[in-house]
Amino acid sequence: MLKEILSITGKPGLYKLVSNGKNMLIVESLIDGKRIPAYTKDKAVSLGDIAIFTDTEEMPLGQVLENIKAKENGAKCSIDPKADNDQLKKYMGEVLPEYDRDRVYPSDIRKLISWYNLLTQVGMVDFLAKEEAEVDTKADKETDLHDKLKKEAKAVNVPKDIKQPKQQTKVSNPASQRSTNSRKMG
Repeated sequence: MLKEILSITGKPGLYKLVSNGKNMLIVESLIDGKRIPAYTKDKAVSLGDIAIFTDTEEMPLGQVLENIKAKENGAKCSIDPKADNDQLKKYMGEVLPEYDRDRVYPSDIRKLISWYNLLTQVGMVDFLAKEEAEVDTKADKETDLHDKLKKEAKAVNVPKDIKQPKQQTKVSNPASQRSTNSRKMG
């Protein structure tokens, strides 16, 4: 679900991808439902591609949103996105204790909280269900492909006692080659 939700630099709120046009995307605002074009000059980022820095690795945004949902029992955030920096850091520490305090800024936390509130307001609360199903399906397809290739490799094995035809080499006719020596006219 998060792959279709976009954040566009310079435009408030979040947008749902509706269609692709020539050199633009057609997006629909989650706030008011208006459709607008997002051109190639606009920086549009899918929420599915965003991750939060932690002390060990990067955590996908969907997992962080699920942590907020679990803390808030599916309701809107109990903290205001406009709260002071210390309150925001404390809240983020409760949601994601291992977040990197040096690389995750209060402005990032504000944006995260406002995105969560907006998504819950419009009823988009399944942040991971579809993505995990896609990953499982992809892994199953890769396993099936690997097994199929193994079977095909066994079927193609040629016994060693059958002689393979020799490769023919191309022989050039020396008489047809022109001499590269220069001739004197005279």
